[in-house]
Amino acid sequence: MPELSEQIGRYLDELRRAGASVHTLRNYAIDLHEFRERFRDVPLEALDLLALRGWLAGLHARRLSAPTLRRKLAAVRSLFKFMLRERVIATNPAKLLRTPKAPRCLPAVMTEEQTNILVDGVAQNDLQRPFPARDVAIFEMLYGCGLRVAELAGLNLEDFDFAERWVRVRGKGRKERQVPVTGKAAQALERYLPKRLAERNETAVFTNFRGRRLSTRGISLIVKFYGAMLAGDSSLHPHSLRHAYATHLLSEGADLRSIQELLGHAQLSTTQKYTQVSLTDLMAVYDRAHPRR
Repeated sequence: MPELSEQIGRYLDELRRAGASVHTLRNYAIDLHEFRERFRDVPLEALDLLALRGWLAGLHARRLSAPTLRRKLAAVRSLFKFMLRERVIATNPAKLLRTPKAPRCLPAVMTEEQTNILVDGVAQNDLQRPFPARDVAIFEMLYGCGLRVAELAGLNLEDFDFAERWVRVRGKGRKERQVPVTGKAAQALERYLPKRLAERNETAVFTNFRGRRLSTRGISLIVKFYGAMLAGDSSLHPHSLRHAYATHLLSEGADLRSIQELLGHAQLSTTQKYTQVSLTDLMAVYDRAHPRR
């Protein structure tokens, strides 16, 4: 019977052929190779429900976060589904594993004033960064369009319609959507693109000092740097600006369905967490202002 290592390699090759994102491929490769190490000397036919429950219990013992557990479980489930489809295994015990519940925590969200001060601070270029125009465009796109960091990193020049101020975004599962570009984001891009450093035939909008596509990690480090220097918050990350985008739209009267489409959420329930944030803010105003509080 083929070894687990061989099946993992075949499965990752299929993901590449299917056009999975670089982010997904990297995480699945890490998780599945870790899974392989756990069962290095175990034949495939011995990977039954009891063995998989033992593996999952080991992950719990490491006190991994619920999102990390869910991602690792998703990778293993997908691998077993692939092996079943390829008739390498006769049954799929992984589908019987219980998915850890994700914690219902509210995202920490900057106020409109805090966000504007941060983005305006990036534009002032007081920190003498090597690519200030690029960095401003990154912040304006993250906050102005509510993009995920992988979506921003994946943008190509041909994705923009500058006349109509739309951008084509490739989200999770390679699903495409169109997102309006704010006036300030469009202006930031117009200032940045003539200065864009790029290798020949490089189509990426955002590039690094080598002229190649800027990675998700590179974007995250840029956001973290400005967060620490301008807001005194080294925990700031690109998703912080996405949270702010959604919450501020909701506060200004945008409906949930529209925000769902703009964010590229498959489920409305994912978008609804932003209503909890707004209700939290509303209760704070009530507690400060109501005479019978």
